[in-house]
Amino acid sequence: MKQKKHMDYLWYGLVLLVAIPFIFPLAWIVLASFKTQAQIVTTPPLWVFTPTLENYQSVFVDQQFGKFLWNSSVIAVGSTLLSLIIGLPAAYTISRYKQKVLGVFILLARLMPGIAYLIPWFILFTKLGMVDTYTALIASHMLVGLPFIVWIMVNYFDGLPHELVEAAQVDGCTLQSAFLKIVLPLSVPGILTASTLSFLFSWNNFMFSLVLSSDRTKTLPIAIYNFVSYAEVSWGSVMAAAVVIILPAIVLTMAFQRYVIKGLTAGAVKG
Repeated sequence: MKQKKHMDYLWYGLVLLVAIPFIFPLAWIVLASFKTQAQIVTTPPLWVFTPTLENYQSVFVDQQFGKFLWNSSVIAVGSTLLSLIIGLPAAYTISRYKQKVLGVFILLARLMPGIAYLIPWFILFTKLGMVDTYTALIASHMLVGLPFIVWIMVNYFDGLPHELVEAAQVDGCTLQSAFLKIVLPLSVPGILTASTLSFLFSWNNFMFSLVLSSDRTKTLPIAIYNFVSYAEVSWGSVMAAAVVIILPAIVLTMAFQRYVIKGLTAGAVKG
């Protein structure tokens, strides 16, 4: 019994040791968002201080981060939903008819560096007059989210027994209705996993937003540059803006953590 308790203490100690390098920067960002500029650059760092909300006032009142928050939400949700609408039937078709070569080509689109698409995408949307529109950004972010959704869901669909769909077809269902009524409800963990990761990829995307957005559709990762000037960097406002960007991602990940783990491990023991 005593040996088991010692092993538990050792396990928790190792977990804490691994977690500290990840938790410390996040804690530092949150604390710095409530400090003044002078307190942030003080050496050694101040751990006891009077918190201020000036940085958050600068973020939401002076820089109107609410507009950028809305832009990022519309683009991330829009690209994720459209990727699901296209990707789920595609993934099921690849799984059902064993189109592994097609699955590999779709995965290659995810492995390609985003900058390879950037110039053709910019030229195309410039010719169409669609630069600085939600449509252009949603379409560009789907280059990241869609292949990832297909990649995850192919493995998940492979783990579902095809006999369920065959039984539904015997009872009079079409393949499409069996997919909607049987396959999708059974695939909720995988769908939530793919949706969460696709949303986060879009939410944090910097490169496409830097080139294809302007004042009207500027997203949070781009808007954070408003606090960087030639003379100085407003570190307090940068930290407050970072908290605004990070918080939704943390909440979303924690809310669907159980499903993300289950979805990512689906098919791992299939043999």
